[in-house]
Amino acid sequence: MSEQTAGLAATDPAGVWAAAIGTGGVFVLLIVLVWQIAATWRARMLAAREEQYKELARKYAELLEDNVELHRRSIEELTAARRSVDALERKMMREVE
Repeated sequence: MSEQTAGLAATDPAGVWAAAIGTGGVFVLLIVLVWQIAATWRARMLAAREEQYKELARKYAELLEDNVELHRRSIEELTAARRSVDALERKMMREVE
């Protein structure tokens, strides 16, 4: 009886089309699943990269603030040194006169 059923399925055009459509549907489903898994993986990788960029930007901002503070201190020290040199020059000029 199974030979008769297999023979009927092979000669039945509707059964062949149904099997072909079913097989195609399974392959399309697998392709969509793989595509979605790849898209999800890519989105997670991009999110992780975005977090790394945010961390890098935060560190850069801290370093920039430190650099600005060091620059401000250097300017203050340079200004104090100039005042001291100016005062010393005036004192020496008075002694020379």
